[in-house]
Amino acid sequence: MEMSRKAIPYTPNDKTLSEMTIAIVSTAGAHLKDQEPFNTDGDETYRVIPEDASTEDFTVTHGAPKEHYNTDEPKKDVNTIFPLDRLRELVDEGYIGAVNNKHISMMGYAMRLKKINEETIPQIAKEITKSKADAVLLTAG
Repeated sequence: MEMSRKAIPYTPNDKTLSEMTIAIVSTAGAHLKDQEPFNTDGDETYRVIPEDASTEDFTVTHGAPKEHYNTDEPKKDVNTIFPLDRLRELVDEGYIGAVNNKHISMMGYAMRLKKINEETIPQIAKEITKSKADAVLLTAG
């Protein structure tokens, strides 16, 4: 069987989950209130979320129609889409090794797919590769 050029290669892992550092990468539009909001007309950029970010300092900006993705609930508790506090709890309970030193958030529902595929995704991959992450938790809005 031939693999597609766009297939994600299998990467063996020799660590247990309790030894792993986990990063969040999300397309749910979460970002810190002091960061530039996503352009709801279409945005292929991303925001780096530092490890010490407080979930109380988050908001959500997303261009999807409200009937497709209602951001009211995630704005009340960003952990529903960007579970940073839940990861911290899993560290405290010994289920995972650590929370990564940075996380990535972007807005889905962006139509510049060629630019996202050719520019944004490689940039995000570099950010994560240069971080301490052993694994990534992917979330969507």
